[in-house]
Amino acid sequence: MANKPRNSAKIDILRQQGTCNRHPEAVRHELFQCQDGEFFDARDLIQVKYEMLRLVAVEKESVTKAATAFGFSRPSFYEAQSALQRAGLAGLIPHKRGPRAAHKLTPRIMEFVQERRAAQPALRVTELVQLIEERFQVRVHPRSIERRLLSQKKLC
Repeated sequence: MANKPRNSAKIDILRQQGTCNRHPEAVRHELFQCQDGEFFDARDLIQVKYEMLRLVAVEKESVTKAATAFGFSRPSFYEAQSALQRAGLAGLIPHKRGPRAAHKLTPRIMEFVQERRAAQPALRVTELVQLIEERFQVRVHPRSIERRLLSQKKLC
């Protein structure tokens, strides 16, 4: 990907969508080395994964060579292959990692928080963290409680 013109609008969109390849320099396949073309872009993670999978499926290249040429490991290749078979191109879009919600703040814990706050309106969030830990043996970040309380306030 030597000296490819930088299209910042495209990079911004790829970043917003979570599809910007964090390691475009690792893509060494000849399709992505062309200096005059803009079609093959090593920064486009979906395109890179698709071309890697196509190389194996259509051109019968080995998984190891294809993965290496496109900057991936063999397990990453198989993960992408499975995702493509399962969901088509949309399966190649990376998913957010980590918990999807405040999973520690169960309805039972939030009920406890509401009861404590009703009984002691001046109770600080840091004190709530201690009370939750003592009662439920769960360590919750103060900001998680603040965000949940804020979102509940907006719903009312």
